[in-house]
Amino acid sequence: MSSSISKRLALVAGVSLAVATSAHAQSEPMSAQDSDPRVLGWMEGFPPPADKIITQPDSVYFSFPRLRWSVCHLREFLPTEEISRGLGAPVPLDYAAPHEFADLRAQIDALTFMPIDGTEPMTWEQSLYANYTDGMLIMHKGQVVYERYFGCLEEDSKHAAMSMTKSVTGLLAQIMVTEGTLDETLLVRDIIPEIGDSAFATATIRQVMDMTTGVQYSENYSDPNADIWLYSAAASPLPKPADYSGPNGYWEYLQQVKPEGAHGDAFHYKTINSDMLGWIISRVSGKSVTELASERLWRRMGAEQDAYQTVDGKGVPFAGGGLTAGLRDLGRLGQLMLNEGVINGERLFPAEVVERIRAGGDPSKFHGFATIPNGSYTSQWWVFHNDNGAFAARGVHGQTIYVDPTAEMVLVRFASYPKAQNGFIDPTSLPAYQAVADFLSSR
Repeated sequence: MSSSISKRLALVAGVSLAVATSAHAQSEPMSAQDSDPRVLGWMEGFPPPADKIITQPDSVYFSFPRLRWSVCHLREFLPTEEISRGLGAPVPLDYAAPHEFADLRAQIDALTFMPIDGTEPMTWEQSLYANYTDGMLIMHKGQVVYERYFGCLEEDSKHAAMSMTKSVTGLLAQIMVTEGTLDETLLVRDIIPEIGDSAFATATIRQVMDMTTGVQYSENYSDPNADIWLYSAAASPLPKPADYSGPNGYWEYLQQVKPEGAHGDAFHYKTINSDMLGWIISRVSGKSVTELASERLWRRMGAEQDAYQTVDGKGVPFAGGGLTAGLRDLGRLGQLMLNEGVINGERLFPAEVVERIRAGGDPSKFHGFATIPNGSYTSQWWVFHNDNGAFAARGVHGQTIYVDPTAEMVLVRFASYPKAQNGFIDPTSLPAYQAVADFLSSR
């Protein structure tokens, strides 16, 4: 298949919603204020002006600055499957009293910190704009103490979570392991026999969960022959071109993955592990990852809004990056992790689930992430191994659920940073999170 066909399909596949930004990474982007979609007027009017219309596949809907609008409108570009919150009333979040909330916002906005390798201090509020923040929620001891919205995001809208989806998939898998319904020592082929001769066949479930598999997969978006393009073409929900002869859908692609290195040797961040894990937990439970997320999380944690997840051409949810959700609901998910499985006085899963995640993976197998020098990765969660015991769900363009057990803090950020790598954002994010944690701990 030609690279042009692969790329055309990739733009609508949802495999990596960062693909379209690679060509723009070389030039200096517009500021957060100037690229605000309300300032640029994307999709405003009936109809909008021709140069303000964002569509697919003809336009690059995830190129910057269009992505700052698209992150809140994915289901207008791609087919999705709902993660239902059910019919019960949402459980309201607890907020600081209005006068205290306003005072805390002012104090947090004025906090200063030194960016990693920086020479000048930065305020918290400056960091929000530096990182193209679309939404920020901070909870302390179960109470909302800070909440702001920017760009395309409003309090009643939703935003792409990108690879934070992986952490939801990993959490569901860890719940099943802890509860004894999934044996992490089994090989993939023991559960998915049709995986055949794929490199995944001989990996253990735990190796898939921790991304220590020896599988061939390149996510180098600048390489037209990278595996990401073939995966994107396979996953595209659009009809395949007449001359297309590759795999159709996420799962068909997984069946033809080649080996690279040895299972268990090292951590390699590769999205196909998350989709392999999604297939595994769906096969064992008899339910899709969206059904599981609804049943075990959204319906029971008092969510305000349904979430949704993009799907491939066969209706398989994208377990590695397709989630879109509300800011407050991901705050609830973070609080659930901070409370080790308890929210609103109800236990949703055993405390051992979070204890296992917080313990982290093997740091000796974790390398290549300069901004997380002591980190590890397990059950699709990032573990920092810092003094506060922080761990996180993370996604490209700046998405995060950051859980700090020592400060009893949960921080959720949605963003639309122009470049896809979080390594560009961490220097002005991680020290900012620590500054807020220190401030809240001192109250």
